[in-house]
This record gives sequence, C-alpha cells and structure tokens, in this order.
Amino acid sequence: MEEFTIRKATEKDLPMVIAINRKCLPENYPEWFFLQHLRNWGDAFLVAVYKGIVVVGYVMSRAEWGPGIFSKGLTRKGHIISLAVLPRYRRRGLGTRLMEKALDALHRVYGCTEVYLEVRVSNTPAIKLYEKLGFKKVSVLKRYYADGEDAYLMAKQLN
Repeated sequence: MEEFTIRKATEKDLPMVIAINRKCLPENYPEWFFLQHLRNWGDAFLVAVYKGIVVVGYVMSRAEWGPGIFSKGLTRKGHIISLAVLPRYRRRGLGTRLMEKALDALHRVYGCTEVYLEVRVSNTPAIKLYEKLGFKKVSVLKRYYADGEDAYLMAKQLN
C-alpha cells in the first residue's frame, strides 16, 4: 500500500513545491512569494509526501483581514492561494486531505471564520473538490487570469 503523509512544509521543500506549481498550474509565483507564505502562515502551508521522501503535492494558504463574504464588517479570512498535486498522484484523496488540514489550521491557528479561493471556471475537477468540501460559488471574476479566463470566487464559513 502506498504511504502518503500530510505535514507542514519546510524551506527544504520549497524547490519541489515550486517545481510542482510550475508543472501543474499556469499561475506561477516568484520564489520569494512561497518563502513569505511559509514564514508567515506555515501552519497552513502543507505538503503531501509519498513514502516519507518525495513531495507530490502542496497547498499554500494565508490569513488576512478584510470585508466578510458571509458576515458584515471586518473579518479574519483564510485565502487558499494555490493547491496542486502531481498528475500521477491525483485521484487518491491528497487534494482533499491537504485542503482539510489547511482549513483546520486557518480556523484553529489563525482564527479565520471564513475562507475563500479563486478557481478557473474551466477547472471542473477542482470546482467539484471545493464543492465537496462545502465551498459555494460566490461570484464570477471576469478576465481574472493573465490569459483572460474568468474565475469563480468560492467561499465557505469555518466553524
């Protein structure tokens, strides 16, 4: 049986996390962006590791203050910045496990009462995953991505 663990990312994991980001997603970030998120919100920056050795997926999140999506006034919100799993390791529940642990950390460690993310309107597998986790489509962000594709803003309450 294959062994996968989910744990907090470390600086040593960043080269592989960045490689996964570049391979799996059209939205790429500079190296300093990953390091900043790791240092500031490390409890919600997680990696999926195969057999204790190889990083095969990650979720990068942050906590921020802003107008509530579900509540009035200033709210502590989690923001799922990026989620990716290498293609050969998909459909094994790793995306779900990464998200569940990130959502727990955003709520428990960072005090977030809601969480949101942006997803390409064409990314049906990701949309289904987020809906399974309780996210709702809040709005369409027109031409959100560099290539002009729209995004859904999806969000859920944490409790």
